[in-house]
Amino acid sequence: MNIAILILLFVVGLINFLPIIGVLSADKLSAAYSVELIGNDIVILMRHRALLFGIIGGFIFFSLFKPLYQEAAMVMAAISMIGFLYFIWAVDGHNDALSKIAMVDVIGIVCLLIAAVLKYVSTTIVAGS
Repeated sequence: MNIAILILLFVVGLINFLPIIGVLSADKLSAAYSVELIGNDIVILMRHRALLFGIIGGFIFFSLFKPLYQEAAMVMAAISMIGFLYFIWAVDGHNDALSKIAMVDVIGIVCLLIAAVLKYVSTTIVAGS
């Protein structure tokens, strides 16, 4: 059961960590999101967003080795992913790249839900022993 949790959290960590590539350049961000970044202000905000994703993904990876932090990592990832899905739902007229990212986030949320259930079951079994 613990291996399944680790695999699921690894997938979620990867989903959250990969956008860190956007820290390197505005071109990478533009390509990833299929958007034109007009002005330095937007570039700064988007690069900072990429950095924050790297932090979330990195924390999830850290929790793979320190299980005490897994619940916190799962909550952080869930808030981020559910928040993005809410914005996709609330705002009409987004591009295909954002729709694809939303689908990846749905996969991440499913992985989080399964990991959370497995973690709860394994904790309950240990506590009951």
